[in-house]
Amino acid sequence: MAAHPTDRLGFLLSFRGELTGARIRAALGVAGLHPRNAMTLMQLAPAPMSQRDLAAAMEIDPSQLVAILNELEAEGLAERRRDPADRRRHIVEITPAGAAVLDRVDQAVGEAERELFADLTEAERTLLRGLLDRVVVDPAAHECGE
Repeated sequence: MAAHPTDRLGFLLSFRGELTGARIRAALGVAGLHPRNAMTLMQLAPAPMSQRDLAAAMEIDPSQLVAILNELEAEGLAERRRDPADRRRHIVEITPAGAAVLDRVDQAVGEAERELFADLTEAERTLLRGLLDRVVVDPAAHECGE
């Protein structure tokens, strides 16, 4: 006899992830951003970083990051520049326009998260975050985004 879908943790996580992803994508629509582009801007918000470090922080292949950065640069939301200390490296930073978009995204995503996790206490949200961080995913086997 087949297991009930909610008994299969992978299936449950995938299903809830689809629903959650749809809600977050709708929230990102206020800024016209793809989730992977929003995630990139969030990573860059605290401080500029090297392209290599950014790819590592996002757990994506550097070639995937190039495509994301091309989109963000075309929209004027981020920029790459050569590292003066090492001309082989690129430093990536969020632009003022990117920071403004990120503020709108933060508000919209915050509202979506309040709705999605309204039934969870702060302690439960903290526990969920910690558990999800421990789920093993091979970064080479997935793409950031949809």
